[in-house]
Amino acid sequence: MVAQAYSVAFQGIDAKLVEVQCAVVPGLPAFSIVGLPDKAISEARDRVRSALSAMAIALPSKRITVNLSPADLPKEGSHFDLPIALALLVALQILPADAVEDIVALGELSLDATLVPVIGALPAALTAAEENRTLLCPRASGAEAAWVSATRVIAADSLGEVVRHLTGQRPLDPAEPGEVSQTAFGPDLKEVKGQERAKRALEIAAAGRHHLIMVGTPGSGKSMLAARIPGILPPLTPGEALETSMIQSLCGMLDAGGINRARPFRDPHHTASMAAIVGGGRNARPGEISLAHNGVLFMDEFPEFPRSVLETLRQPIETGEVIVSRANAHVKYPCKFMLVAAANPCKCGYLSDPERACSRVPQCGEDYLGRISGPLMDRFDLRVEVPPVRFTDLDLPANGESSATVAARVKAAREIQGQRFADHPTIRQNADIQGDLLESVATPDAEGRALLTRVAERFGLSARGYHRVLRTARTIADLAQEPEVQRDHVAEAISFRLSTKT
Repeated sequence: MVAQAYSVAFQGIDAKLVEVQCAVVPGLPAFSIVGLPDKAISEARDRVRSALSAMAIALPSKRITVNLSPADLPKEGSHFDLPIALALLVALQILPADAVEDIVALGELSLDATLVPVIGALPAALTAAEENRTLLCPRASGAEAAWVSATRVIAADSLGEVVRHLTGQRPLDPAEPGEVSQTAFGPDLKEVKGQERAKRALEIAAAGRHHLIMVGTPGSGKSMLAARIPGILPPLTPGEALETSMIQSLCGMLDAGGINRARPFRDPHHTASMAAIVGGGRNARPGEISLAHNGVLFMDEFPEFPRSVLETLRQPIETGEVIVSRANAHVKYPCKFMLVAAANPCKCGYLSDPERACSRVPQCGEDYLGRISGPLMDRFDLRVEVPPVRFTDLDLPANGESSATVAARVKAAREIQGQRFADHPTIRQNADIQGDLLESVATPDAEGRALLTRVAERFGLSARGYHRVLRTARTIADLAQEPEVQRDHVAEAISFRLSTKT
């Protein structure tokens, strides 16, 4: 008798349905697993054998063969323990075959038959919904999987609970979706003294998902400003939360009992490798740009990153997705993030500080910022200089706007964009618009168009730069609750685009 159970194999954020076939036939006692399993799956036979022994189920002295179909699809991960155990129990006629034929199962077995949480429950639930099947998973993974309301999710603590559920002895209730309570982000924008222009740039960038670079001397507050960006961003929408959590689920980051609606904020060190930033490695895992999907990627000491890493960012910034190509896999990950970069003006850091003369002006600054190529710099919508704050000003009382006040304006601007792009499912913020849609929603009035034309001719704006100014001006107009882009909005957008320091 050949028994079947079903599980999934992960390819990027997609979960491919895998049929787990089990045959128990006469022959020399053996337990083999075929179908391109990795080491973790090959070791499943010992975990399954011990788990069944803990339930007082002895394996027969026969040849047990488990096949993972399709056999040419690489499979990896310990989540195949549970489907292998189910297929084996059906082959031993302990479970009825029809009890598992409509189930997608994943879960790691402990030696005492308890179920250990695994990664990828959320993508697996989506596949189960597409196949019109029920998802069976460990209880700790049920809260995230239950977010897919189109499928029924059953979460159990042990293999014994699964057997009692499938035999009707003690049915389990469907899992409920879990959401991590979102607490207010710590650092408040009101604590920042001075730097009004930089704070305005943060507001514009957050409202339209524009890319921003800050240049200033060490200690001027660049990292401090960046740390306050999460406090002015609106929470993830349900659709965005599902997209972001799909990636986090694959990386085992959903360990708090559900999905978090806070936007991701990733800040990798400048020594990070290309695989860490863009994605890759032996298993083509997502990198920091994908983990920052629908959130913020903050890259401090931007020129210190390897040149190869910086240049690899150019295409993901434009397309919003990255393809990780390896000999055994070509995996696509989404990566629509807001890039916030911080850099010193030169190697010593004090090129623009009148009180600390740089001995190699201006060559020092040209050499240092020259590590950022022109095409990459052209992709920043906003460029702002962050001057040093005098220590005497630090004793003054904080009188700026709080993060909550700025966040309210950002949220209102994003709601306007959501209504504007309701008929365009691939576009959510102004940073995404292009082509005819850009002309229809961001064309300024006559005075604004004339100003932009003069600036483009005078400073030699590229076509990309011209369009990015229009997108930024559209966001500034949204923050002002203005239906049309006017000259003042264009002028402010141009002021952030042109800078002699960057």
